[in-house]
Amino acid sequence: MRARTTLAVLAAAVLGLTAGAVPAAAADYERLLNGTFDSGSADPWWAGSGTTARVTDGEFCTAVTGGTANGYDALSGQNGVPFEAGQPYTLTFDAHATTSQQISAVAGEAVSPYRQISRTDLTVTPVKQHFTVTFTSTLDFPNAGNGQLAFWFGGQAADNTVCLDNISLVGGVIPPGGLPPTSGIRVNQESYVPGLPKRATVISDATTPQTWTLKNSAGTAVATGQTRPRGADAASGEKVHEIDFSAYETQGTGYTLSVGAETSFPFAIAADGLKQLRYDSLAFFYHQRSGIAIDAQYAGAAYARPAGHVNVAPNQGDDHVPCRADLNCGYTLDVRGGWYDAGDHGKYVVNGGIAAWQLLDEYERASRVGDASALGDGKLAIPERANGVPDILDEARWEVDFLLSMQVPDGAPDAGMVHHKIHDAQWTALPTRPDQDSQPRRLSAPSTAATLNMAAVAAQASRLWRTIDPAYSAKLLAAAEKAYAAAKANPNKLADPNDGTGGGTYSDGTVTDEFYWAAAELFATTGKSGYRGDVTGSALYRGASFTTHGFDWASTGALGDITLALVPTDLPAADVSAIKTAITTTADSHLAQLATMGYPAPYRTADGTYEWGSNGLVANNGVVLALAYDFTKQDKYRDGAFAAVDYLLGRNPANYSYVSGHGDQPVQNVHHRFWAHELDASLPTAPPGALSGGPNSGLQDPTAARLLAGCAPQRCFVDDIQAYSVNEVAINWNSALAWLTNWTAEKSPSGADTTAPTAPGTPAVSAVSATGATLTWPAAADPESGVASYDVVRVDGSARTVLATVTGTSATLTGLTASTAYNVVVVARNGTGLSSPDSPAARFTTLAAGGCSVTYAANTWNSGFTATVNLTNTGTTAWSAWKLKFSFPGNQKVTQGWSATWAQSGADVTATSLPWNGSVAPGRSVAIGFNGSYTGSNANPAAFTVNGAACG
Repeated sequence: MRARTTLAVLAAAVLGLTAGAVPAAAADYERLLNGTFDSGSADPWWAGSGTTARVTDGEFCTAVTGGTANGYDALSGQNGVPFEAGQPYTLTFDAHATTSQQISAVAGEAVSPYRQISRTDLTVTPVKQHFTVTFTSTLDFPNAGNGQLAFWFGGQAADNTVCLDNISLVGGVIPPGGLPPTSGIRVNQESYVPGLPKRATVISDATTPQTWTLKNSAGTAVATGQTRPRGADAASGEKVHEIDFSAYETQGTGYTLSVGAETSFPFAIAADGLKQLRYDSLAFFYHQRSGIAIDAQYAGAAYARPAGHVNVAPNQGDDHVPCRADLNCGYTLDVRGGWYDAGDHGKYVVNGGIAAWQLLDEYERASRVGDASALGDGKLAIPERANGVPDILDEARWEVDFLLSMQVPDGAPDAGMVHHKIHDAQWTALPTRPDQDSQPRRLSAPSTAATLNMAAVAAQASRLWRTIDPAYSAKLLAAAEKAYAAAKANPNKLADPNDGTGGGTYSDGTVTDEFYWAAAELFATTGKSGYRGDVTGSALYRGASFTTHGFDWASTGALGDITLALVPTDLPAADVSAIKTAITTTADSHLAQLATMGYPAPYRTADGTYEWGSNGLVANNGVVLALAYDFTKQDKYRDGAFAAVDYLLGRNPANYSYVSGHGDQPVQNVHHRFWAHELDASLPTAPPGALSGGPNSGLQDPTAARLLAGCAPQRCFVDDIQAYSVNEVAINWNSALAWLTNWTAEKSPSGADTTAPTAPGTPAVSAVSATGATLTWPAAADPESGVASYDVVRVDGSARTVLATVTGTSATLTGLTASTAYNVVVVARNGTGLSSPDSPAARFTTLAAGGCSVTYAANTWNSGFTATVNLTNTGTTAWSAWKLKFSFPGNQKVTQGWSATWAQSGADVTATSLPWNGSVAPGRSVAIGFNGSYTGSNANPAAFTVNGAACG
């Protein structure tokens, strides 16, 4: 899931150069990656415009087009190189060229203003030479920052090829490293649940117990005890102690643990955090929807965006996607909808399959052995929330329908099979909002694994929709049975492991597990003997798929067994019992492992390393522990499942909550094309509830490789958007988190809290306009359940009107009446719904209406037109947001708008500001526009209002 950025640097001074010399003594740290090119890959080296580079015979060779004016007109290099001001560096490399020419070795800045540290001009010849350059840096660039080493090849008359090898840059005194300095005490930063174990980990070389202290939000000590030394911990590379404060049960927020001078991040003792996390983790999927606009009323204004890949420019659309050119399948498919798989814009059937299955199973399991009421209609913020169908099923259907759309049509070769994936022809740049993706979209070949994924999920969905929508249920089952038959006729169509341009390969050399899974789902839905025979005749029958490594998109046999353990069939009771025993046996193995770990995580590989997406496997192994509790009601399994959640929420060596929006140091900069605030301040960080892929010993991206060299397995993590091998998100990881956190929310006892919060402090009023104002107030206190929200209430005699409800201590009021006096108070509400007394009142009067001007210009053609609208704040107070209204004099229609949220009802049109252009200072303007259609005449609107005020 990578994007490569090519940037240039400009000119500066020449420093020392020797040809054929022995490298000078230097500091120990190597600052470049892949300087020998021994793997055959050039990553992370890039080639600029006017050049083509590849690794040939173990060298990085750049073909340069002649005729450019400047050296930097043709170049290659590596970004993210760290430099420290005042420190010496030694650059060494081998070089030769087809024809002798001058090149330049340049160290400096990769972005404007392109400041330079060193430029050394030298001549390369057809004979390979070894070069050494020494310099002292005058600039500071941190690890994975904007530092760059580049080689300039331009300014030559003729074409040429320059080859480089054994490139090394040694120097500096700051060692590589990606984890910020943090407390040596690691806790579940979200919350511990009353009545369940509460444990934390302390880094300490001490061999004897140390005193720990638990303090409440006021800093008062409320409990103390002794740590338990555990010694060296292999997975973290640390020496650790354990704190067990399970005996303390008073609910509240803002607790901290201290040992000596170390203090943990704050945390709560309450059930509410996990109950909210179950919904935040499911909200992830609405954010990831393709083919539909993400609406602010469901996702929040910061995350609203136009529909992606619906054939509106610059998108090329998902409504008529052809096969990859080399496949020549002879048809196109309408594959709009579904979920974007991860941080890119690809949609992959095998990953979509397990993710959709897990949401459906979350509901099915709750319906049969748990509590499905928390997953019903109206529980999620999605457009379908009031249609009478459980919201989790509505969300899953968005993906299930996409899976069906990937099926090869009747009459075509491989009819009934399912295409493996659909994504961009080339990797999309980072960042790129989905609606701004201009890449052509292509279908990859059908595969047996994808076909069986669709068959399994469609069969499962058919079972769940049988009483909700019988016609849809029948459609699903027909597609599932067709797909299963096609897979049996084509059992060895494996995804191409080399099909990784523009999207991940998701190749899988073994599909025995997919056959078992699909047969189990079809049997559980239909009871047909053919499917029954395929289940009982499989080598995977009776739980053989359960391992301590865990299940994932490439290992799906366990999914079939989970269904057979939950859904009544005519299988022998002894065989169903054997499946449940396989689950509990695997869970016992997890518990045995957890007992030996400093940072307990149910995760294991043969060599102790951590893999790409390790957090997803931690969550799935937590699912196994949860199911073991469902089947046995033994508390040890419940406690193990909660321990997995503790790890994900901060009790880990990285000291991050791996779930965005939960905890005091949550991940923010996940690898994502839209949640890319780290690269573009106008874009958001990750919304609450997104699970980072987590530690990965392979360090399979340049940023992770540069920052984390030599990391212990559980410490191989950095919260950086470029570190895609450790910090990407994916639907199958979030589906595992959603399943597990729904289960832990269901199993979280809530103690009774009968004490209301204290009153908030006196609100301060600012940014008063004709239609709005901003209020900020000192927080209320609630040590038991915590303050969940605040209501801003207008008090007018005995009448009380809620103007806003927020979770923080400030609110921006909108929609107020101009020239009107307001008397407002703030009321706090805690986690159990109890309300505080009123805060002291604040009084203010809105400004008079007016203070705006609007210009409207239309460029008309045939039956269409483009309108440009400029709004100017002619008043004396800044707008914090704006809403433009006007009416068309004829039958004009807005067909596509930009720089605003456009809506039309009859002739009336409304344009509402976006987060990035709502603030307009006095005297400043904002430009918006739209494309429209019309018949007859296209006269301009006669009148406009902004925020309810008439404009000139």
